[in-house]
Amino acid sequence: MTGREGGAKGPLAGGLVPALPQGSLDVLCPMHLVLDAAGQVVHAGPTLRRLRPGQVLTGRPFEDLFEVQRPQLPAGMAALLDQAGTRLHLRLRDHPRTGLKAVLVPLAPDDAGRRGAVVNLSFGISIDEALRDYSLHSNDFAPTDLAIEMLYLTEAKLAVLDSWKDLNQRLQGAKIAAEEQAYTDTLTGLKNRRAMDHVLARLIRAGEPFALMHLDLDWFKAVNDSHGHAAGDHVLQHVARALVDETRGEDTVARIGGDEFVLLFPHLLRRARIEEIAQRLIARLEKPILFGTAVCRVSCSMGTTLSSFYAAPRADVMLADADAALYASKKMGRAQHCFFRPRAEAG
Repeated sequence: MTGREGGAKGPLAGGLVPALPQGSLDVLCPMHLVLDAAGQVVHAGPTLRRLRPGQVLTGRPFEDLFEVQRPQLPAGMAALLDQAGTRLHLRLRDHPRTGLKAVLVPLAPDDAGRRGAVVNLSFGISIDEALRDYSLHSNDFAPTDLAIEMLYLTEAKLAVLDSWKDLNQRLQGAKIAAEEQAYTDTLTGLKNRRAMDHVLARLIRAGEPFALMHLDLDWFKAVNDSHGHAAGDHVLQHVARALVDETRGEDTVARIGGDEFVLLFPHLLRRARIEEIAQRLIARLEKPILFGTAVCRVSCSMGTTLSSFYAAPRADVMLADADAALYASKKMGRAQHCFFRPRAEAG
């Protein structure tokens, strides 16, 4: 920046405004330009210099820096002087091409009768764009400039938006947590009956093939009676981990009662594969479970029905049929797995 732009102690360069010190004009109109009679910049206010920090503005023609959009003007200083006192709509020629409003005031003629001018500029409705592009602060505006109020409003709006976003995120988090709690069995971390009903209804509605397995623990009551409910809770948590370990990520494992579980297997109808899963679960759950010094022993009985057994599957019917197959397993001596037998197969 040249000395003529940077100085703030003496009159404006060339004696164009001898009655008003340059520093005072910089305070009152920090976005002003002083043009000589040829239309070249002899001084730029501090805020204008911040818009183009890598450029020297002095000595450059006004028309090289700004495009006058309204009104349409011919080139030259005379055309600008003819618009004295009227609002000009400008745009910076290089990027960012910020829109500006301006008003021009002629200076007193020099000894040769030539006139320069002072051009005062503002951002107008481009203030938000300017704040974003140039990181301006309140000190970059005249104390009486309404842009200061806009700056405060913008900062307040951003603060409110940030607070709203933070509150909304916390509310969403609380909502998700509440929904997860509403669909989760708190003891085992599995899905609960409500969640299972929701998934089952979705599978039926989508027309997807699936298997529904009902599992009930054998001899669980003896664990509670012999070792207490804390031991029973420990066993249930052990069983839950085993069920999750032996199923796929897309499968649903739900605890629907005290020692009752439902497993949903989307896109699985192969009986041999389902029987393999059932036998693996029986073998795993028959292993002794330690609770402190106590040894807890349980097993499981299971019944499975397939969506392919039904022309139009219904949740209540499928649950009842899987339950019937489960009790058939218990009648066979427990630690068994049975498929539901539709009437066509039973006949």
